[in-house]
Amino acid sequence: MKLKQLIDQYIHYRRSLGEKFKTNATYLKAFYNTLGPLTRIEAITEDMVDGFLYGDSEIITSGWFIKHTALLGFYQYALNRGYVDEIPLPNILPKRPPSFVPYIYSREELRCLFKAALTYQRNKSHIAPRMVHAVLILTHALGLRPHETLSITLGDIDLENCVITIQQSKFYKSRLVPFNQQIKEFIYSYLQWRVLQKQPQTAEAALFIGKGDKPFYIGTMRGIFQRIRKKAGIKRSDDATYQPRLHDLRHTFAVTRLTSWYQENKNVQQLLPILSIYLGHTHLAHTTVYLTMTDKLLHAASKKFEHYVFTGEQE
Repeated sequence: MKLKQLIDQYIHYRRSLGEKFKTNATYLKAFYNTLGPLTRIEAITEDMVDGFLYGDSEIITSGWFIKHTALLGFYQYALNRGYVDEIPLPNILPKRPPSFVPYIYSREELRCLFKAALTYQRNKSHIAPRMVHAVLILTHALGLRPHETLSITLGDIDLENCVITIQQSKFYKSRLVPFNQQIKEFIYSYLQWRVLQKQPQTAEAALFIGKGDKPFYIGTMRGIFQRIRKKAGIKRSDDATYQPRLHDLRHTFAVTRLTSWYQENKNVQQLLPILSIYLGHTHLAHTTVYLTMTDKLLHAASKKFEHYVFTGEQE
């Protein structure tokens, strides 16, 4: 069977099980585009697979393992159905690169980002700074994934009850995200601005409008964010090769929330599952990805631990 035909069949199968299967599908399509869609599945060798896994570099990145996972699932499917006799993937995996370390913005850095969002633009375009500013505020204040922020429609917003419905985001789960009075006033002000801009006002209309009255594209927002970050003068001081990202606003929200609980002497173990649900995670373990240790968080946690050691009491 031709490679493209079988990959398309596999993608359809996985999605029929209720999976979004977006990332793996993207890599599998890149696989058949690299090898040629007319290539027959039984003609693919381990050297050809290695060429795809490594690309033009011999450096092992996290992308290598994402590709490997996508291909492994596909080849297990092909093997079980008799399309191949063996799986042409390496039996010994390389050493994984160091874990990704998100960037945690300080309060001052957040203020600089939000301020720069209103002034980053040199030339006027269809992307209004007021809208970009609102995207950053809500992404951080509500701890949302950036694509969740951009997927909000007017019908998802319940100002009276101070809650936003995030519709079927990651893992096909919808959830309610509450907000306080300050955010309520911010959203109301932004909605009034939308009216003055004569943007669509139907329940199905996106809260954030891009070019041609279409929803604001996440790739465009990421590019804009990097310009804002540079204007705000924010950059990493460690050895990481990547700079602070838009998604790190969500990491910052989670770490700030945990730090506050420690400082307020709250029972963090009991509250952690609540944070996990709020963030839209299916497993508590997923939340730990966002709880990156900062000096401030570590100090707050150690003080609480010291109190327990010397008194035997939990604060």
